[in-house]
Amino acid sequence: MPNMYESEGYETYGEAAFRNGLEAQLPAEGSVPRGHIPFDIENTTEGYDLAKATLTSPLDSTQVDLVTGKELYEIYCGICHGTKGDGKGNLVKREKILGIPSYDDAGRAITAGSIYHTIYYGKNSMGSYANQLNENERWQVVSYVLKLKADLEK
Repeated sequence: MPNMYESEGYETYGEAAFRNGLEAQLPAEGSVPRGHIPFDIENTTEGYDLAKATLTSPLDSTQVDLVTGKELYEIYCGICHGTKGDGKGNLVKREKILGIPSYDDAGRAITAGSIYHTIYYGKNSMGSYANQLNENERWQVVSYVLKLKADLEK
């Protein structure tokens, strides 16, 4: 039984004994990647408004870690939004990106839900950070952004 000791290798996109004749297969319908938690609110204006009005953080006060939130914020957000959330990050100062409002801008009236939706899907020229931050990290950043907003409103 030499096949037990020396298995045959298959090329990823080569021929195989599957129904469609290929070795590479799509995941089963309805499957969810390991570690991924689906976000049920759509990437639309209506979805943003729904998140803004209804979505709240699942973290209680003992789970919020502002130190971690600050570290993640400075890595992913501060370059544009500024370390104080005033919209004056280094890229804005160098005029690489323009028009980033402050977190305390009354016209925006951001909430935990709107921040989370924006991190997950992106908004305008800001891209999504769903692949860079897991769900807990996103909520830590949301908590830190809300702290920056409160600091600006003092």
